[in-house]
Amino acid sequence: MVSEPGTRILIIDDESQIRKFLRISLSAHGYGVLEAVRGEDGIAKCATETPDAVILDLGLPDMDGREVIARIREWSTVPIVVLSVRAGEAEKVAALDAGANDYVTKPFGIAELLARLRAALRARRRATEEAPSEIRTGELLVDLARHEVRLAGAVVKLSRKEFDILRVLAQNAGRIVTHQYLLREVWGAAQDQEVQYLRVYIGHLRQKLGDDSAHPRYILNEPGVGYRLLTPEF
Repeated sequence: MVSEPGTRILIIDDESQIRKFLRISLSAHGYGVLEAVRGEDGIAKCATETPDAVILDLGLPDMDGREVIARIREWSTVPIVVLSVRAGEAEKVAALDAGANDYVTKPFGIAELLARLRAALRARRRATEEAPSEIRTGELLVDLARHEVRLAGAVVKLSRKEFDILRVLAQNAGRIVTHQYLLREVWGAAQDQEVQYLRVYIGHLRQKLGDDSAHPRYILNEPGVGYRLLTPEF
């Protein structure tokens, strides 16, 4: 799939081979490419060149990538996809909580990275437009205005909490939503560590949607991190 004309991606990574690979791959799919080796340079280019999205490595020579995310988030909502060799759950959660939109672990497949990038760009476009009252993915329709969920046209009866979980996932469709964020949004800040409680509700929600956790159509578990509502490209 080719990008929309004029879409520009900023790569912040100190590995020349990774930058070259990404530059070739992104260019082949119609993206314009900007590059930065250091965190400070990346922040400056993000401000002056206004890219449509950022692909960011966490291990930069002058600062940690999480600081880059935090600095950019002080003034910009540009989508940030982390691309890092750090595979630990704590690292992923910290980056996402700092404001990253998604997290891909090296080594990576370019098809997956491009899908994550498109999802982040799509979410940004939705955020800049009037918030839709209906969110659809496959046969699943979440009607926010009517507080109603339909699967292949049939109404699915959900509890208030189940609907609220699905609402948050739908409003962030295609991106990882951390356990802590879901718990804060649905139960409040005092409950943001009750991950097992959340798992029980996700299990009930999957049953009602006919969703198999081993082969999910709608709700994907990101182990130790959170959940993602799948979009057709995933």
